[in-house]
Amino acid sequence: MTEFPADSALADAVVPAEPSSPIDAVATAELEPIVRPGETDPLLTNATERLGGPLGHYAATGRRFWTSLRILIVLSSAAFTVGYISKLPCHAESFGGDARYTRLCYSDIPFLYQLRGLADGWIPYLDTGAGKGPAVEYPVLTGAFMQLASWFTGHQGSASQRALVFYDWTALMLLVCIIIAVICTALTVRRRPWDAAMVALAPGTILSSFINWDWLAVAFTAASMLMWSRRKMGWAGALLGLAIASKFYPIFIIGPLFLLCLRAGQLRHFAKFVGAALVAWLAVNVPVMLLNFDGWKEFYVFSATRGADWGSLWYALMALKHPVPPEILNVVVAVLLVSLCIGIALLILRSERRPRYAQVAFLVVAAFCVTNKVYSPQYVLWLIPLAAMARPRWRDFLIWQAGQTIYFASIWYFLQQYGNSNKGLPEGWYVAAILVHIISTSWFAGMVIRDIVRPQHDPVRTDGFADDLDDPGGGVLDGADDVFTLRRADVNSDGTHAARDGAAVSA
Repeated sequence: MTEFPADSALADAVVPAEPSSPIDAVATAELEPIVRPGETDPLLTNATERLGGPLGHYAATGRRFWTSLRILIVLSSAAFTVGYISKLPCHAESFGGDARYTRLCYSDIPFLYQLRGLADGWIPYLDTGAGKGPAVEYPVLTGAFMQLASWFTGHQGSASQRALVFYDWTALMLLVCIIIAVICTALTVRRRPWDAAMVALAPGTILSSFINWDWLAVAFTAASMLMWSRRKMGWAGALLGLAIASKFYPIFIIGPLFLLCLRAGQLRHFAKFVGAALVAWLAVNVPVMLLNFDGWKEFYVFSATRGADWGSLWYALMALKHPVPPEILNVVVAVLLVSLCIGIALLILRSERRPRYAQVAFLVVAAFCVTNKVYSPQYVLWLIPLAAMARPRWRDFLIWQAGQTIYFASIWYFLQQYGNSNKGLPEGWYVAAILVHIISTSWFAGMVIRDIVRPQHDPVRTDGFADDLDDPGGGVLDGADDVFTLRRADVNSDGTHAARDGAAVSA
C-alpha cells in the first residue's frame, strides 16, 4: 500500500478542512503523495544522512502551519535577502566606481533609471524615440514595470538619490515575481513541489536577480506552464503572451509545444493556446504602437542591429581573432539556432517516447542562450525554473550553476577598468569563462536529452510512486496517445508495418 509522505502541504488532504488562505486551498486540494528529494535524489539522500536520515514513517508532522509552499516562500525570501545584501557595497556607493565590478554587485536598474529618462519624468515608449527622450530597449511590459517603480519612487531628492530608491522598489517588485515563479514551479507537477527549491536557492537566483528586470518574464512563463499543466489553455496562452511582451525568449517555447501537440493529436488545444497568447500580446502592444511606433520598435531594432556582444560565442570568436563579419552575423546566428531547433524537432518526433513539455522548453531556450549575440549574466534566470522541471537532480543542477557562477564573476572582473591593460581579468581568461558557461549549459542540456532518449533515467518519470509516468506537468499531453511521429515502423513477421505505442508512423 502506498504511504502518504510526511509533508503537511499534502498530508492535510487526508483529513479535509476548510482552507483559510489560497495556499491552504492549494495544499488541501492535493490528494497524491509527494516526492521527497531526501529519498529520491542521490545527492540529498547522502546529505540527509548527516542530519539523521530522511523522514521516517513516524516523523511528527501532522497538520502544521509550515506547508511546503510556505517553506518555499521563506526560502525565496531568504535567497532574496542574501542577494540584496550582496549588492549593499554598490548601494553604499550609488552603484558607481570599481566596487560594482570588484564586489560583483553591478546592476542596470539604477543607471537606466537616469539614462532612459525615468528620472526626468519621461514615460517609456510614449515620450521616447524619434527626437524625444531616450529610447527604452525592452518590450512594453518591462517598460511598464519600470514606470510603476518610478511612480513609487516619487520626485523627492536628487536624481542619484532617487535612483537608489528606484532600485529598492524594483527589488521588492522583483521579489514578488520570484515568489510567483517559485510557487508556480512547485505546483506545475503536483507531486514534486520541492523541485522548486532549486529555483529559490539557485546561485543564479541569489547573484543575478537584481541585474535587470528578467524575473517579470520568468514569472509569467512559470505561470503559463502551471496553467497548461492544469489544462487551462486560454490562461496558459494569455500568460505566455504577457511573458513575450516582457522579454522575447518565451516565444521559442511555442515551437516545441506545437510539435508535442502534433505528435499527441492535441492541435485543437494548441490553437486555443496560441490564439490567447496572440490576443494578450496584441492587447498590451497595440496601444503603444499606435501612440508612438518609433518608441515601441526600439527593442526590435536594437536586437536586430547589435553586434557580437558580451558573453556570446560570437564575442569569443572575435576575441580569438576569428570574427564573424558583422554583415552576415545575423544570418549565421539564425542558421545555427534553426539547426539546433531542427535537432530538437527531430528529437520530439523521433524519440521512442514523447518528451515532456519542460524538457523541450529547456532545450529550446538553452539553444537560444548559447547562440544569441549576447549573453548577459541574468539570462540564467530564464533557464532555472525550466531546468528544475526538466531534470530535477541537485548534482547536475549545481554543476551547471557552478559554470554560470564562474561566468558571473568573470564578466565583472573583466569589465573592471575596461579599456586599460590592468583589468581585473585578462581577455583570454574571460573568453575561457564564456566557454565554461556555454559548455555547462550544453552539458545540462545533454543530460536532458539523455533522459528523453532513455526515459528510465528521467527523475520525473521514475519518481518511485508510479510506474511508467508520462508527463505529469504536461496537461492535455499527459497520457495522450501518439498519433504522428517520424519513427521508423516496426516490421511484423508477415512483413507488415506496425506502429509503436499506438503511434501513426510516417517515416
